Amino acid sequence: MLSNSCRYGIRALIYLANRHPVKNNIGIKEISGDLGLPAPFLAKILQQLAKQKILSSTKGPNGGFSILKKPESITLLEIVKIIAGDELFTNCLIHDGTCAEVKHSKKVCPAHDDYSVIRAELKKYFKYKTIAELSKNANNSEDIYI
Repeated sequence: MLSNSCRYGIRALIYLANRHPVKNNIGIKEISGDLGLPAPFLAKILQQLAKQKILSSTKGPNGGFSILKKPESITLLEIVKIIAGDELFTNCLIHDGTCAEVKHSKKVCPAHDDYSVIRAELKKYFKYKTIAELSKNANNSEDIYI
């Protein structure tokens, strides 16, 4: 359902939230190594989050990434929109484009009525689920980097 970029970004934010505020500026090699993710790809994702003021990015030997916003105020919806846009919450399940575009072009989507309910519930979940909650759940799990 989510792209690798979104999943990696969420995992990295949970990782950083678990170290916040004890450890600032965690290097990309440490993050990617601990999470088992490719460093160059992860660095691009984290730079996107830094541009949107979710993370702080510092260059240099003592540089790295740290959470800039409070984990309690970072929602999954915000992260998905930054990394992948809002297509997950607007696009038709079967046809290309948004449901509004599909309806306008008179294409009938046989899944529209059912999927619109599911999509609304999913958006609601993403809107209210925070990185702090996921971080807390991860701390209660045996493997916090799933």
